[in-house]
Amino acid sequence: MNEGRDDVRATYDRIATHFAATREHPWPEVETFVADADPAGAGLDLGCGNCRHAELLAERADRVLAVDLSRGLLETGRDRAGERGFGIDPIQADASALPIASRAVNLATYVATLHHLPSRAARIGSLDELARALAPGGRALVSVWATTHDKFANERGDEAGEEGFDTTVDWTLPDGTVVGRFYHIYAPAEFEADLAESSLAVEEVWTAKGNCYAVVTPEQKRP
Repeated sequence: MNEGRDDVRATYDRIATHFAATREHPWPEVETFVADADPAGAGLDLGCGNCRHAELLAERADRVLAVDLSRGLLETGRDRAGERGFGIDPIQADASALPIASRAVNLATYVATLHHLPSRAARIGSLDELARALAPGGRALVSVWATTHDKFANERGDEAGEEGFDTTVDWTLPDGTVVGRFYHIYAPAEFEADLAESSLAVEEVWTAKGNCYAVVTPEQKRP
């Protein structure tokens, strides 16, 4: 399992500068989620990349924790924050073992990152960590690539895309070097099942433009 995570980290360290340069604008779904949020004490951008979504969180939160496994991507995020004048606390960490206090985060984004974790146990463990970090009343937006995406029509094996699968998605650097990136492509039902298995409560879940989305809160334990 650690070997898989090391591979993901090495891949994104290798492509970090070029990857960040192609990720200028935040996702519209994140813009809507953050715009609708109440002011927050602490925000979390989990899998922050170049911090394009941390920049949005900084408009709502007093403090933004920017977490990524890749040191190279964190450096691009630090550069963006410095150039644009918003604050972040960069943290290099595994998404399934967050060095963040329990109930510390009021508002979070976890966008296009969960699908890079190499096993179902790691993915559910990461969702549990998000639940642990969220304060009571805290909310997060989670997204993953889905089998409904046209890109995977030949791989999913059925029109409904009812089963998820592991694959490699290539990234081509400016010099022509091709770097493979691990993905677990989620079937929508599988995404819902993993959320249900975790310690998160789901407010809303939907699929759009080849992605699965969910707005989640920390699960309220029954007495």
